Amino acid sequence: MSREYLQVKGRIFDIQKFSVHDGPGIRTIVFFKGCVLRCRWCCNPESQRYEIETMMVDGKPKTIGRDVTVEEVLLEVGKDRPFYRRSGGGVTLSGGEALCQPEFGSALLLALKENGYHTAMESMACADFNTIERYLKNLDLYLMDIKHMDPGKHKQYTGRSNELMLENAKKIAQSSTKLIIRVPVIPGFNDTVPEIRAIAQYAARLSGVEEMHLLPYHRLGQDKYTGLSRDYLMGDVPPPANEAMERLLEEVTRAGLKGQIGG
Repeated sequence: MSREYLQVKGRIFDIQKFSVHDGPGIRTIVFFKGCVLRCRWCCNPESQRYEIETMMVDGKPKTIGRDVTVEEVLLEVGKDRPFYRRSGGGVTLSGGEALCQPEFGSALLLALKENGYHTAMESMACADFNTIERYLKNLDLYLMDIKHMDPGKHKQYTGRSNELMLENAKKIAQSSTKLIIRVPVIPGFNDTVPEIRAIAQYAARLSGVEEMHLLPYHRLGQDKYTGLSRDYLMGDVPPPANEAMERLLEEVTRAGLKGQIGG
């Protein structure tokens, strides 16, 4: 079999090791550059644009974005293979949105599976399903964001409507890839009981979906906007209170899903 796919290039902005989120066990997260959405609360604004950028970090300019081959990423994640084996972990594609670089993303997943790694992807599924299918072939776990059920409000806060994503959720659920629904809980956007209930009920109707995770909003990425000379649109919005998150979690379990707070 030709191994030309190992030389396929993609653009990333970080490789984060020893993560215990975004999939089971100890994981390495590969952050892709470029995204189709512009969520107001995005904690990785440096991921949004595909172009390589300069961001001020601690008063010093830092280059954000670099081009790598599949083989280079494979060599890097291979350094931590013992940790994956002992913990049941693996590698997760994140971003940005990994679906925006289908040649690189699908080639990377193929290489990871050929080397025995558990694979996961954090994604909004905002792409043609033919593109998504290229990833599903070598993807063990799809962590899909569903942010809101109302298309108008979704577009207002993210820049795009949600019909395509919701339709793709149905198709992904019918595949052999495990699907977990994740909801970023954003005050003023989707933090009410009826809004979370609607998402939970939709998720519960998806074939084979058993879990839904609630991810509370935080402001840890706010300084990045300053470093990129961009406005942070969430202003003084506080993170949701623990009591409020517990109440929303009740709606998840009431819908028949296994719920948790955090990824």
